[in-house]
Amino acid sequence: MNPYPNSTVYVIDDDAGVRDALAWLLRSRRLLSETFDSAEAFEAHITREGFALREPTCALLDVRMGELSGLALFERLIERQLPKLMPVIFLTGHADVATAVKTVQRGAFDFCEKPFSDNALIDRVEQALAASAAALAAHRRRHELGERLAGLTEREHEVMRCVVDGLANKQVADTLGISVRTVEVHRARIFEKMGVRSAVELANLLHETGLP
Repeated sequence: MNPYPNSTVYVIDDDAGVRDALAWLLRSRRLLSETFDSAEAFEAHITREGFALREPTCALLDVRMGELSGLALFERLIERQLPKLMPVIFLTGHADVATAVKTVQRGAFDFCEKPFSDNALIDRVEQALAASAAALAAHRRRHELGERLAGLTEREHEVMRCVVDGLANKQVADTLGISVRTVEVHRARIFEKMGVRSAVELANLLHETGLP
């Protein structure tokens, strides 16, 4: 059973036979797909107004296509910081170890040579969707915490930095030139706004999400 019923697998390949075969394979495993006959068509899709990644997704991308190759499209996806949210699995009929290694190093999820095992490909697609789900959850979490941080006053930011650095209330008060009672009030408000109960929890939260 597909754990991500609202997920989408994008199939980008200039061979109609390959597109149809992949769409059928995905459908047989209860995976929704959208097909594109060129890198240009897919790029137009993801750059249209209102496009946003809200559900798990991945892309099956042919390496060699028309004017814009799959590799060139991948570089544009990197510029848009999409490969983590939308893992890319390259498909190619021309094995090239050097290219495979390079694309994986650049952030591609996998590199599969045609003809491929249906079961093996579906396994990788499901793993890519799981990676996408985790990345989307982390992205939403960072966005949510960014909004919470934006809700702190300038003084609360100053107090928070001191608290995260491990300073006691008296040390924070001395550093900022305010009373201990004022520090206690700010500290309580910071914990409430950030949804934490301790300085350690706050520090871990900021570290895990990569926020300052």
